[in-house]
Amino acid sequence: MAADERQVQEYLELTKKMKSYEEALGVLYWDMRTGAPRKGLNTRSETIGVLSTDLFKLSTSERMGELLDALSAPSAFESLSPMLKRSVTESKKEYDRSKKIPADLYQKYVVLASQAESVWEECKPNNDFATFRPYLEQVVDYQKRFIELWGYEDNKYDTLLDAYEPGMTVRKLDAVFGALREKLVPLVAAVASKPPVDTSFMSRKVPMETQRAFSEFILKEIGYDFAAGRLDPTTHPFATGLNPGDVRVTTRYIEDDFQNSLFSTIHEGGHALYEQNISPDLIGTNLCTGTSMGIHESQSRLWENMIGRSRPFWERYYADFQRMTPELSDVPLDDFYRAVNEVKASLIRTEADELTYNLHIMIRYELEKQLMNDQLQVADLPAAWNAKYKEYLGIEPPNDELGVLQDVHWSGGGFGYFPSYALGNMYAAQMMDAMRKALPSFDALVAAGDFEPIKAWLTDKIYRHGRLLTPSEVIRSVAGAELDPTYLTTYLEAKYSEIYKM
Repeated sequence: MAADERQVQEYLELTKKMKSYEEALGVLYWDMRTGAPRKGLNTRSETIGVLSTDLFKLSTSERMGELLDALSAPSAFESLSPMLKRSVTESKKEYDRSKKIPADLYQKYVVLASQAESVWEECKPNNDFATFRPYLEQVVDYQKRFIELWGYEDNKYDTLLDAYEPGMTVRKLDAVFGALREKLVPLVAAVASKPPVDTSFMSRKVPMETQRAFSEFILKEIGYDFAAGRLDPTTHPFATGLNPGDVRVTTRYIEDDFQNSLFSTIHEGGHALYEQNISPDLIGTNLCTGTSMGIHESQSRLWENMIGRSRPFWERYYADFQRMTPELSDVPLDDFYRAVNEVKASLIRTEADELTYNLHIMIRYELEKQLMNDQLQVADLPAAWNAKYKEYLGIEPPNDELGVLQDVHWSGGGFGYFPSYALGNMYAAQMMDAMRKALPSFDALVAAGDFEPIKAWLTDKIYRHGRLLTPSEVIRSVAGAELDPTYLTTYLEAKYSEIYKM
């Protein structure tokens, strides 16, 4: 029996209402992170808690359950369009997961997470883990309670991974990370044995207004639509996709570290290009977003590193950069290109080079697994963090601001998110290989500043589908195979062998 058209319509109206709540919450979160008055943050957190709980109640309502049961019935499901099938499948998965969490527990957690993010913002620059610690302990406790309610099979951490990268497990990730680490460690060592790159000029002071102007210029060049977005300063850069017509980018300006804002802007711009180019047909549905954090990060990393740090990119834009930034007008292009691709063990993940970046992710992954499996306590996190950095990168943070407090993710409950960055690097390399085969003149296009064919290919293969395809379906569609880490190591070996003349 075909699906009841009235039920289909009611389901679509309910999901559209939920998307409206999500958009309102997105604006509130964006405002909190981009300059909302400090005195209003506690009240704002309460407001977010109320709206989030209303949204949660809608998503787990009795009527939503009835509609999903009706539309999921085999005879009705088979009569649905591909878009509706995918929408119902995603809604059912989220419904079954969310239904296990009591609404009052969820509201308390949302308020806590919002407050914890604000406390983190104050504690980070003050190197104050002690004040932040009780908030983080509560967030971790909530995560553990949720895991027990959701249930798990092999590893408690699996249920958190699946929320960000559907289908991913500790077993799969350990295998992929193991293969990646096996290739990266000797490559990092080989680079370290070569003479260091001159980066002395990279700390020259560049006015923040100049940085902002060049960031805006580059965003426009790569195809970011300012009529459907904006660029604002923040403590920790992020992009917010409210709908394809409103996708906002933030960055961080540091006067004596201009590349921080430049590459953060391109990184977030990659996220934004994805969100701005989702098919209009998906607006108002639960499919109008990226399919996973790993696929999303593939786009930010592809644009930031594989395009934004490439030689053809700077052959095109270095003259513009020097014109707008006279502070570096005496630096030769080759020196600049090598400097922005310097390999050097660093304390800060967001400032890490392509080669060592994945080691930063592996550290966080290991610590998260330990926290969720009761093998590590929050109180011991700073010491464990420092020990991992010593083990993986040979350096040790002098304080918690440069160590355990550097990322916003844990304060907001984003456990399971960090592996997405490394997955994104691997997806991006595999996608880049496929794109180069489809666009043989890829380097020439970048060198000419002609990004339209590149953006069109990415839109056709990835962006327009939103959440209509699963992560596995996306990479198989693009590359004809499942995720394979060898594409990333091959890319890194070729790039850094040329830069360091190995």
